Amino acid sequence: MQIESFQFITATINRFRGLAKVVSLIVYKVSSVGNFLKDFGLKDQTRRASISILSNIAAGFKRDARKEFIQFLSISKGSCGEVRAQLQIARDLNYIEETEFTALYADLEELSRMLKGFMGYLKKTENPGDKYN
Repeated sequence: MQIESFQFITATINRFRGLAKVVSLIVYKVSSVGNFLKDFGLKDQTRRASISILSNIAAGFKRDARKEFIQFLSISKGSCGEVRAQLQIARDLNYIEETEFTALYADLEELSRMLKGFMGYLKKTENPGDKYN
């Protein structure tokens, strides 16, 4: 793999990790108060899905294989959608404020767009990854 593409991938992963971590921390914060805290099913599933975003980015990056990395990024993108759906339910149940919902939803949409774009980039690269070199 060329140095430039490795640096690009590393910088991109760091951006994903940073945003995914912030999303998880905010999910934990908003689900730690009021009725959201008492709704164990929704709270726990939302938290698990938010952690899955970051976990799959990290796991995929460490697989050293481009196709596996893309698959893990796809799972992470799916978890973004899952958290968005769960937050819509939490908002409709008045578990979170509209401003919190709007900001968090926008962050999740941005992360999902970033993941989609990065998967597209990886699909165009020819290097299969260190696992196969």
